[in-house]
Amino acid sequence: MTLGRQVAIDFYDCDEGLLNNSSFLEKTLRRAADEAGATVIQSVFHMFSPHGVSGITIIAESHMSIHTWPEYRYAAVDIFTCSEGMDNYKALVLIKESLKAGFYSVVELKRGIFPETGGAT
Repeated sequence: MTLGRQVAIDFYDCDEGLLNNSSFLEKTLRRAADEAGATVIQSVFHMFSPHGVSGITIIAESHMSIHTWPEYRYAAVDIFTCSEGMDNYKALVLIKESLKAGFYSVVELKRGIFPETGGAT
């Protein structure tokens, strides 16, 4: 048994303008949450000067976050859920397409594995 699943995604070769658009990124994470079957609670996004955005969308199932480096055409995205019914990979596909990413890499982590369940020590 695990308490949660976390997917960390690095998106490369993204559209620079989209990575620097806080409103677009917030809408994208909200749409991704809907697509994945999550319930959106609240979003907070911040635009940095001269460029870059960090944002988080709190969902009833945990969170989705994004940090962008438009000058490198790169975005780091984290999707964390404690719900078996949520599909993190549906969210990943929507975000990839929205950012017009050329390629990406994914690391999936199981979170909250207790020793008595045969997990971490």
